[in-house]
Amino acid sequence: MKEFVLIFRNSKDAHDHPSPAQLQERMNWMAGVAARNLLVDKGNRLSVTGAKTVKPNNLVTDGPYTEIEEFITGYMLLKAASIEDAVAIAQENPMIKMGGNIEIREVLAIPGKK
Repeated sequence: MKEFVLIFRNSKDAHDHPSPAQLQERMNWMAGVAARNLLVDKGNRLSVTGAKTVKPNNLVTDGPYTEIEEFITGYMLLKAASIEDAVAIAQENPMIKMGGNIEIREVLAIPGKK
């Protein structure tokens, strides 16, 4: 099994909060992933306002790139046999039907690290 990070993005509003029903739907989805023993780390939500970007020449700017109309709102780690399997799991996430999207990246092992 390989590990994948799912990066959750919201393109509507940086401060959008799901309704209780939407939150429950997301929690049910995550519980289903955990029940299949595919959850590595449930991750966390990420702040949009409590963020800085460090650039070359010691340049520090506020927040993420504000010109981008998508906001990274959270992440999680899961395990799957392939990226195609990770995509299939991500496609089940209810945030997709609420206008969000999920970036999926394979986590690469550091040579010599277990």
